[in-house]
Amino acid sequence: MRRTLFRAAVLAGLFLSAGTASVFANALDSQLQPVASAIPRETVSFDGGEAPGTIIIRTSERRLYYVLPDHQALRYGVGVGRPGFTWAGVTHIANKREWPDWTPPAQMLRRRPDLPRHMEGGLDNPLGARAMYLAGTLYRIHGSNEPDTIGQAVSSGCIRMTNDDVVDLYSRAKVGARVIVTR
Repeated sequence: MRRTLFRAAVLAGLFLSAGTASVFANALDSQLQPVASAIPRETVSFDGGEAPGTIIIRTSERRLYYVLPDHQALRYGVGVGRPGFTWAGVTHIANKREWPDWTPPAQMLRRRPDLPRHMEGGLDNPLGARAMYLAGTLYRIHGSNEPDTIGQAVSSGCIRMTNDDVVDLYSRAKVGARVIVTR
């Protein structure tokens, strides 16, 4: 059913204007199941001293903070890099994509030659519903088709979120937003 819906949306998008095609993207968004996470999104007090719109990822906590005005932040549960794939640094969101395609990097293909060389965006895609690409890195903040990995250290360095949470963050975060990753 989901795969059929996705294929229909893609085909319809080829024949319709860009303005109409967004209706089909919204139909895909309504099929984001499963969205449950053991780590609920919540607004928390936050005195990090960063400007609103900044994203702070604390990998040791397995949490992402989106800084809001008035010393508050939205806190999300995230999946982070497994041992040997953790990293820290300061970057920014270089670009954003809805239902992104996935092409595994060469390093990943060497480790996992069983992976597809390219995968179209959709419900089965490991990047999930949205991706925000981090400048100067191979990493992304992205959704996941494996929501049970949220709160775990299992990725190859990317920051995973539930599809529901990544859609929420994607709507708030701007291209150019500062991203600070700490261990």
